Amino acid sequence: MAVYTNISESIIQKFLADYNIGEIVSYTGIKAGIENSNFLLKTRLGCYILTIYEKRVQAVDLPFFLGLMEHLALKGFPCATPIRRSDGTAWGEIYGKQAAIITFITGTSPQEIMLNHCQLIGQTLAKLHICGASFSMERPNNLSIESWMPLLERCSQLKALKNDNLTIGLKETISHLETYWPTKLPKGPIHGDLFPDNILFRSNKVSGVIDFYFACTDFFAYDLAICLNAWCFESDGTFSINRGQSMLSAYMNERPLNSSEVKALPILSCGAAMRFLLTRLFDWFDTPDTALVLKKDPMPYINRLNFHKEISKPESYGLNLHARPK
Repeated sequence: MAVYTNISESIIQKFLADYNIGEIVSYTGIKAGIENSNFLLKTRLGCYILTIYEKRVQAVDLPFFLGLMEHLALKGFPCATPIRRSDGTAWGEIYGKQAAIITFITGTSPQEIMLNHCQLIGQTLAKLHICGASFSMERPNNLSIESWMPLLERCSQLKALKNDNLTIGLKETISHLETYWPTKLPKGPIHGDLFPDNILFRSNKVSGVIDFYFACTDFFAYDLAICLNAWCFESDGTFSINRGQSMLSAYMNERPLNSSEVKALPILSCGAAMRFLLTRLFDWFDTPDTALVLKKDPMPYINRLNFHKEISKPESYGLNLHARPK
């Protein structure tokens, strides 16, 4: 979440005329995140999130994003869901940009990651994959392996990488990933960005998952690899095998990984680290200084990438193969 487009109360009132959620009481820009303009919207009937879609989010993708959220909610999965307009549509326009109103979920993101958080993440991610498997729409992952070399070139053009040896090393790693990237793993809708700021907890339970705007159709195990990167490294950069074990065990209790997924976990984790290193690096230099946005540091992902490159067996992530269901 972030704010790129500033709006007035009169514009919001005009937009709300097509909704049945009450009159506006207040609205506040939300600084966290880097993709869209977001506002906490309070009306006479409750609290909501107003999102104006910017940058990477295209109108053609909104049926997938918003449809997946509705689908998951109908399956009983805890997630933010779009509010339908009076005419039944899920979004409208503000200043010529697509915009939607999403349910507000109470809860907080963890400031310090604990083992119970990792356990709940594993469980929640597996349920997302199970509930989402029956969603009929598909959307390619535009930030998957085919995009990494071009993105590295764009970072070089921005002079985001001043170390030539690092650039060469990243190119070699991407080439290796392109050669050995799996092609036949179980796939379906994935969240694609389940970091601590995209899941809310209340009373030691998951109250809701938010921000589905990187959701796409990809390998379920790749989504799990993203979470290993996002949740299982300590503040000093070391991998916590206890966190990994908690997450993977909880995930597999809900949705067991097959042997191909287990074998692919190291290369998928390496790829996930590469994806977030490059996108955060690009956004760090490309995001305008005038935007109300909290930039995310890309540098920890260099260490995470190097860690995954040295992993040769999935047990290094805490995966107990002997306890793995057949």
